Amino acid sequence: MRKHVIAMLSLSLLFSSASLYAAELEHDMDTLNANLKIVKKTDDAQEMQKALSEMRSAAQDAKKSTPEKLEGQPADSAQIKDFHAGLDSLIAQIDVVNELAKSNNIDGAKTEAKKLDDIRTANHKKFR
Repeated sequence: MRKHVIAMLSLSLLFSSASLYAAELEHDMDTLNANLKIVKKTDDAQEMQKALSEMRSAAQDAKKSTPEKLEGQPADSAQIKDFHAGLDSLIAQIDVVNELAKSNNIDGAKTEAKKLDDIRTANHKKFR
């Protein structure tokens, strides 16, 4: 009986930790989405930079999590590496947009921000 209780507790801890990572990843993705909307709508360079900074932080934090579709994959698997590469390309594009915003080139930043949508779409097809 005791072994069964220990096994059940172990399984519940395993599943609760997996759902915790999923919740953290979902929160990061929600942060990315909400701030991307700000980037696309604002004409204020400082507001855009703030939103981009939050996006960058969320993308970096998302690298600590694993999408549900990839649960159980080893950390060095091709799929996990591809997930991290997608986030790295997102971070690189956020940096490009941020540099334009810093130089007060709002129109150029908004044009480059469209590439963030493309990166999101491509990676959602793979990992969502």
